[in-house]
Amino acid sequence: MRTYPAAGVAVDTILIPRPGNSLEKWAVVACDQFTSQPEYWQAADDLVGAAPSTLRMVYPEVFLGKEEPQARIQAIREAMQGYIDQDLFEPHDGLVYLERQVGQSVRRGLVLCIDLEQYDFTKGSTSLVRATEGTIVDRLPPRVRIRQGAPLEAPHIMVLIDDPADTVIGALAAKTAELTSIYDFELMMGSGRIRGWRVDDLATEQATMGALAALGERSAFLQRYGLDDAAVLLYAMGDGNHSLATAKAIWESTKEQLGPDAMQSPTRYALVELVNIYDASLEFEPIHRVIFELRRDLVADMQAEFGAGITITSAASVEAMVASVDGAPAGLQRFGMILESGLSVVELSAPPTELSVGSLQGFLDKWMAAGGAGELDYVHGTDVVHDLGNKPGNAGFYLPGMDKGELFRSVILDGALPRKTFSMGEAQDKRFYLECRRIG
Repeated sequence: MRTYPAAGVAVDTILIPRPGNSLEKWAVVACDQFTSQPEYWQAADDLVGAAPSTLRMVYPEVFLGKEEPQARIQAIREAMQGYIDQDLFEPHDGLVYLERQVGQSVRRGLVLCIDLEQYDFTKGSTSLVRATEGTIVDRLPPRVRIRQGAPLEAPHIMVLIDDPADTVIGALAAKTAELTSIYDFELMMGSGRIRGWRVDDLATEQATMGALAALGERSAFLQRYGLDDAAVLLYAMGDGNHSLATAKAIWESTKEQLGPDAMQSPTRYALVELVNIYDASLEFEPIHRVIFELRRDLVADMQAEFGAGITITSAASVEAMVASVDGAPAGLQRFGMILESGLSVVELSAPPTELSVGSLQGFLDKWMAAGGAGELDYVHGTDVVHDLGNKPGNAGFYLPGMDKGELFRSVILDGALPRKTFSMGEAQDKRFYLECRRIG
């Protein structure tokens, strides 16, 4: 492993299944996607069959609480160790530059290791790596049980850098003819093509690390955001916040157990994909809400919560609802509400927070705690929130997106955003598990 403290990262050996294995069956989408659509995961299971697959190394959240977790975790351990024993992997020493087809665009990324000593997900953090949304600590224990003692990690974590001149990833994109191709295939179930190259030239690696470190140079950082004083934020979480928080929790536990010797442990680092927030393909999609098993009068309780500051107007169609929400004028917050009885637009003239998602989430947190419904889920896509929200006993909320250019400055000045504020693309565009690394 080669470490680059000034950039807060390291370069380690990355493992990819050897040629002859089906990478289409190997790579599967992040475990926290399609959480209300078990049919997606069944289709993935049918496609994979008995072939080696990261599907056997992860715990899709759609199954949490619906089966014996310890048996599944044990199966995950056995699958990981089995792949190692079978000599499934081909090692690649170096960075991995990749290009992922997302719709009609191509998203470019860089796979490396983040130093967890430089990461703090707690509210008010001033660390080099920070969460962009609130971390739900209660969601960590099952993830910790999966990662604790696991021999391998395979990331779905995407971390953002603010690089308007594209000095880091753009420099690698211009050199693909000089790099070694290590994969090029179609992802399963219509999720686009992905191509990856190993950056195995040390001079190129060092230049890339130097460009990352330059983004975190203090005077340039303060000038970029027009600030007189602030702690440097070099890496902001994009996707996989709770997975990185899980890795951090295990690293802190390792330090307690091993003391100074822990600094050389592979658990100090976590494999991630870096993406430039200005990547042309990167779109911040809203994350919508769906409530299941309504037990109280949602509309009446919402009116009681927001009082005279709330207006609820019927919408003739999904398109009309979306247009009204996305076109809300400055100073007003809007979100769509989907019930079996019809569609409406909720407008808040005196919102309690800066973002529509924060105002809605604050209400929903209290309302769910008071027994308002059986379950709250977070979903991607207008069609999904509509299809689920208008079923009997359910409710859906359509939320507007946020400008990605506001993210870093918002986190620097205000700290983490309300949880589930944004998503980088639709569910099928999320990162797929593909590259692996030894951690135990």
